[in-house]
Amino acid sequence: MNRTRHLILSLWLIVITAVSAYADHVDDYVRAEMKRQHIPAVSIAVIKNGVVVKAEGYGLADIEHGIAATPDTVFKIGSVSKQFLATGIMLLVQDKKIGLDDKISKYLDGTPQTWEGITVRHLLTHTSGLVREAPGFNQYKVQPDIDVIKTAYPLPLVFSPGEKYQYSNLGYFALADIIRKVSGKPWADFLTERVFAPLGMTSTRATTVAAIVPKRADGYVWIRDAFQNTENWPAVRPSGAFLSTALDLAKWEAALLTDQTLRASTKTEMWTPVVLNDGQKYPYGFGWTLDDFRGVETVQHGGSLTGFRAHYLRWPTYGLTVVTLTNLATADVESLGTGIAVKYVPELNLATLTPRADPDPNRTRIFKTLLSEFAKGAADLTPVTPQLGRMLGQIPQSSRDPLVARLKEGRALEYLVHKDIGEKRLTRLGVPIAGIWHYRLGSGEGTVYYSFYVTSDQRVAFIEPTNF
Repeated sequence: MNRTRHLILSLWLIVITAVSAYADHVDDYVRAEMKRQHIPAVSIAVIKNGVVVKAEGYGLADIEHGIAATPDTVFKIGSVSKQFLATGIMLLVQDKKIGLDDKISKYLDGTPQTWEGITVRHLLTHTSGLVREAPGFNQYKVQPDIDVIKTAYPLPLVFSPGEKYQYSNLGYFALADIIRKVSGKPWADFLTERVFAPLGMTSTRATTVAAIVPKRADGYVWIRDAFQNTENWPAVRPSGAFLSTALDLAKWEAALLTDQTLRASTKTEMWTPVVLNDGQKYPYGFGWTLDDFRGVETVQHGGSLTGFRAHYLRWPTYGLTVVTLTNLATADVESLGTGIAVKYVPELNLATLTPRADPDPNRTRIFKTLLSEFAKGAADLTPVTPQLGRMLGQIPQSSRDPLVARLKEGRALEYLVHKDIGEKRLTRLGVPIAGIWHYRLGSGEGTVYYSFYVTSDQRVAFIEPTNF
């Protein structure tokens, strides 16, 4: 999920709902979030420097049969799978069978002239200009990947290859077929032989409806205050290809800290932001989103597929990784995983901080006025960047009303801490950030923490509300 969608989701989830009082314990936090979000089951693995320090399952993997979730429960992981397709390509690069700047027409049959400028690198980084979905994909029809890909041949490119980033599942269909063509075997078999089997990831496999999969979770939606079974598509999407478990993904994380599967130079390339045609960088590598949380580097990816949401979060600075798997279509799994992670890094956990003397009361008044004007539906917000103004304008008034109520209660916006991060060259919505200011709105039940990302000319470029 990109940061734009994450902002909107976070604002809706946190501004709409009064969150419960903060609980220090991970188990309490997860259970509270499951209750708040109506998530049937969650499986987590917390890995510190390659060692699992916590693995747990919560709730029901199968509601109808009352089967509890465990760290071995098998979930659909959706687009978390993209890192494995990218790994397959990079293994072939290491084998000198593929070049990242090879044109994909070298590997795919019958590509149109309009695709001639597309390279393997473009596919990996979602900068190809291909549409997001091939028109021929049918979730109820099992068909060869190349047949799905060819249905997009007549379509014009959305933009010139390398011009910008735009998420494309079709691009990962194409990568999967390149793996098949070059390796001489189905992409799922290739990845099993080269990655999953050597690492002992025995529960990780291509998504299947027909096969018996021990410990498989069922997927659900929450509609009209009740759980319902979700659809179970027979078609497999390489862009969201695999089933896995929290413990299997912990094995993968341990391998990423060694050269067992991928060389150090290969991983560095995968975790380097793509450079666009105009020289600007975009925070996506090869199957990984490259971002930050409160100024600290993150390497991550989310996934969503028919009743399941997954998230794989790495904080390299702290040697910390959190894998979060759920069986609810609408789970805010990114926030859930981050909320778990901060419990292992106290300096990033705003809920552990107490308000302190405010070094800039005028700035705080400006921030609170901004929240108040946003809550009341003002169209012209100051002092925000145009990019943030447009985004905040997308939030419906019904989602702002609870914030109005909280502010009317007289809840104080209390200063916690700030960081000057200009040297890190971080951006939000394409705008460089000079500092981050953290505050607490209220205390006790319903506490929300606001992080204001500020530019060098003191405009607000991003607002991040959390309950941690």
